[in-house]
Amino acid sequence: MRVITGSARGKKLKTLESLEIRPTSDMVKEAIFSIIQFDLPEASVLDLFSGSGQLGIEALSRGAKHCVFVDKNRAAYNVINENIENCGFKKNSRVLLMDSLDYLKAAKKGLDIALLDPPYRMGLIEKALPLLDDKLNPGAIIVCEHEKELTLQESYGRMQLHKRYKYGKIAVTVYKILEDNEE
Repeated sequence: MRVITGSARGKKLKTLESLEIRPTSDMVKEAIFSIIQFDLPEASVLDLFSGSGQLGIEALSRGAKHCVFVDKNRAAYNVINENIENCGFKKNSRVLLMDSLDYLKAAKKGLDIALLDPPYRMGLIEKALPLLDDKLNPGAIIVCEHEKELTLQESYGRMQLHKRYKYGKIAVTVYKILEDNEE
């Protein structure tokens, strides 16, 4: 696993051997970042259910200003910190060892991009999306990676379905919050 492009291009990232952690393939990661590429510069990003931190690190590599990484697994927390250090993003990162849903209940507003890639078939994405709404800035983008059999709702609060994509066994659902002047 590696950083695809940007300032940390080609850096190898460590991952965990675990049934709960499933690294995003390069093909899906490239697709995700093609969708959000123009929104990344100077963005405040959330990498929820971080695993190895690869999505947040890719965002930082492509120009995001700051990323909060959240994972409740101690081994994942350690790997995220190691990957961030290796890529030179320590000052642009905050890594939290806590449950992602608990984080959303306590987090402050101010996010521009949220990347959600929870363990599949546990109902976590459906629980996270309603909690995420009031943490997002106008114009925010939410990218959800999930099993292709799952069809998420058309909207969650201010988040409106933008597009659905399928890549083999994986689906990506993208939501957007309209800018105040787009309503």
